Amino acid sequence: MAAGCQMKLLLFLLAVLRLLAATAAVYKQWIPNTNFETASNWDKGRVPCARDVVHFEKDKVVSVFVRSPHALTDMYLPLNGEFVLAAGAAFTAFDGSWDPGCDSGGTVRFADAEHRAWFDPSLWREVLPSGELRPSGPIFTLHEERVPCRYDDVIFQPGTSFRVNTDSSQPVIHLRSISVMGQELNTPSSWAGYLGGLSAPLQFHGNGTLQVTGTGCPDKSGCACGNALDGPRICAALLRASGRQCPEPACQSPLQPLGHCCGVCGATIDLDFTPDFDLQKYQDRVVQELLSQPKYAGVQMAMSKVHKAQTVLGVASRGAAPVIQVVLRDDGAGARAGTAAAQLAADIMESIAQHGDTLGISSGRMEVATGSTASGQVGSHPVSRITAGTVMGLLFSLLLLGGILFLYRKGKLRLPALRLPQPWHRLEEPVSPAAASDKGFDNPVFNVEPPDTDLGEETPKDVQVFYLNPLYDASETET
Repeated sequence: MAAGCQMKLLLFLLAVLRLLAATAAVYKQWIPNTNFETASNWDKGRVPCARDVVHFEKDKVVSVFVRSPHALTDMYLPLNGEFVLAAGAAFTAFDGSWDPGCDSGGTVRFADAEHRAWFDPSLWREVLPSGELRPSGPIFTLHEERVPCRYDDVIFQPGTSFRVNTDSSQPVIHLRSISVMGQELNTPSSWAGYLGGLSAPLQFHGNGTLQVTGTGCPDKSGCACGNALDGPRICAALLRASGRQCPEPACQSPLQPLGHCCGVCGATIDLDFTPDFDLQKYQDRVVQELLSQPKYAGVQMAMSKVHKAQTVLGVASRGAAPVIQVVLRDDGAGARAGTAAAQLAADIMESIAQHGDTLGISSGRMEVATGSTASGQVGSHPVSRITAGTVMGLLFSLLLLGGILFLYRKGKLRLPALRLPQPWHRLEEPVSPAAASDKGFDNPVFNVEPPDTDLGEETPKDVQVFYLNPLYDASETET
């Protein structure tokens, strides 16, 4: 009995863990399809009718799902492709009978699906596990995170065909799972089996390889999305879809959050965290205690872990470190653009000052850009200010010592009480004594005069000069 109870308890705990994992998981659904019955897949903007001639480009690879029966006058097929027929779907030749929806026939061409890219954020939407559109509320998603992240679940709608270009700046695109035709593939082996089938090469093309891991984010402080390398590709696709430019911001110096293609008016906060930090719990706390207040009705927030380059005085990079980035924006216009978001950021910073230790937040840095003239303000958590002051003091001391050493090395500063070895100076070669002059000289100590010479003429080179040394007796050397 005891063993049976333990087994039931273990199964219950596993079920709870699966439920929690499903709750934390994010599902991204691919929007476009290559279905035969989708009007936008045809150049005339309508589904082919009985009097039409259907034309597929012979060198274009396609996978086409067909839901219902169709009568056609003629159809040209591609050299490489497939038709996936639902129950009851079929193609028949037009028998010439009257068709009320097709008065005049023509050539209808299937649209090119080669350009539909995996890293186009406009082609994805966030959904619930049931496939319904997930309500966003006050939470919005950064552009890089609209594309499936490495721990997300990808869904291709059941009963649809598709073709997606996976060109990427990274060789492998990691995902938690992929659902195709209603079948969830959540293990490396099941995904490898699907790639070995006939449909996968017709659905996926490009230099990026999709890899299913079956694992979610293992860190309660959150996981970075993993799309940073393809950030330029994501922004290029987004701007191409939206008219090649971002909306004009209402503030003069908009903020540029990491992972977002366009500037925002509002505020950003970077949080340094400890192992006790829980991203989902903290986001829920901010929404319930602050963002839900009526005065912040028009404010939206994005919160996620990013890797931000660390700098000293804004110049020397120390690599990238994980931080929690909070982005706040509002629907204000003109001078009021971003002001409500800036006020919310100030409230968040105040909350961090009071409860940061219990929330697992060690410090925070805030930056503000609004439509008013007082934009571009920066604030910090008190702990962060103390740390910054300490670092600045150390840097100033190092610069001062370096300046003194530089001046001493250049000889412009003398330190008589401090004799420092100078390893950078090479030992100077001793100067060889100059050759003895063949001219005499006056020695005021011994008062010895050279031999008489004509100063008006050059002294002969064979003339030698002698002088007496009273401390030396030449007779002592004689033997």
